[in-house]
Amino acid sequence: MQHTEAEYLGLMEDHLEGRNVRFLYQRPFASGGTVPASPEGFDGLILLGGGPYGMVSGHLLPSMGPEMRLTKGFLDAGLPVVGLGLGAVILAVAAGGGAEEAPLRFEVPIAHAVRAGLLGGHMPDQFPLACYLRDRPVLPADAEVLARDGQGEPLVFSLRGNCLGFLGHPGMKRGMAEDVIMEFSETPDNTVEALQALGEAQQAVAGALSTLMVGIVRHAGLM
Repeated sequence: MQHTEAEYLGLMEDHLEGRNVRFLYQRPFASGGTVPASPEGFDGLILLGGGPYGMVSGHLLPSMGPEMRLTKGFLDAGLPVVGLGLGAVILAVAAGGGAEEAPLRFEVPIAHAVRAGLLGGHMPDQFPLACYLRDRPVLPADAEVLARDGQGEPLVFSLRGNCLGFLGHPGMKRGMAEDVIMEFSETPDNTVEALQALGEAQQAVAGALSTLMVGIVRHAGLM
């Protein structure tokens, strides 16, 4: 589920294609674009980020209602949902948690795994995560935090056995972030510094993703 023209699967595309995991972009913001009415015919759902769109503050995501119903449909059917950025907030709310106001921000924190061996041993001990979003999730009681930032805030969580939420995009390219910034008039204050940080971390992002994608695909049961 794509929320902006600029943000897509990025570096994750090659990993999915290399495993013959087929994907189809749904673009409700485009002319004639819609949100599927049910999970019928699909094996899983990836909810992408949304730039400055919010769940409870700022410019609210226009397709929020239909997407919430669709996400709940996937969860009720026991199908995997992977949320990135705003998508992780949507996942948390749909799973019985909530969302709270937080300012629009762009940062590249280091995610620290809470313990070794997560995602079947495929989560690195630490890795950079490009976070471009507003608001933050309130995790449901059954969610498990897998990684935190340097201040102890959750960055990666799992729930329902096969669902994952990343507060950032593990496969974001610097060019994607630049395009998101150009697409909207509202941008974070520190875009220059954050873009530089993402550029410097790009090799580490790609390296960590090679391992993470094995864990993501297996955890979600996409193979």
